[in-house]
Amino acid sequence: MYVNITFPAQRTRREGNISMASQMLSRLLRLPAPARSYLATPFAPTIAPTPFVKRAFSSTTPIQATYNQVLRGCRVGQKARRPVSPALINRPEMKGVCLRVGTTKPKKPNSGERKVARVRLSSGTVITAYIPGEALIREKGHNVQQHSVVLVRGGRSQDCPGVKYHLVRGAMDLGGVGNRITSRSKYGTKKPKTN
Repeated sequence: MYVNITFPAQRTRREGNISMASQMLSRLLRLPAPARSYLATPFAPTIAPTPFVKRAFSSTTPIQATYNQVLRGCRVGQKARRPVSPALINRPEMKGVCLRVGTTKPKKPNSGERKVARVRLSSGTVITAYIPGEALIREKGHNVQQHSVVLVRGGRSQDCPGVKYHLVRGAMDLGGVGNRITSRSKYGTKKPKTN
């Protein structure tokens, strides 16, 4: 086996420069060893959360209030709205038991007698509810009496102070209006039989 041994004293200047350059080049090109993965499954890249974009649906800047608007009170907090039917918060209807049935007089300029009922709801609250539906001559127009189980929905009576609820016609013990032809679903009337 033939080995060429070169002593440093015998190297020429050019050969020394070439070997030094090759060493530097090999150091630069040397890549780090790949890190060993200890995960059983391949690592999935995580998606960075998108930053919160203010006013996402409009590219225009918000309009500042004018001096007169500030003087008028545009920066004063608005009062919270009072619910129309406070006993039915977050409920469309509630069951109740009728305590008393009677009539009340409407506000001016209206006149007449409005049919109302005092009802104890299933939550224990006692409310006054309006009984909708027109009354026939010499009749009450409804079959509600004491201890009747009724269904109460929200909605005030426009001309009766303190009446913030309606009874649902055709539900539970309260029957529907007998002689309705139109808007029957509002009054719990069955479809008339055709001959």
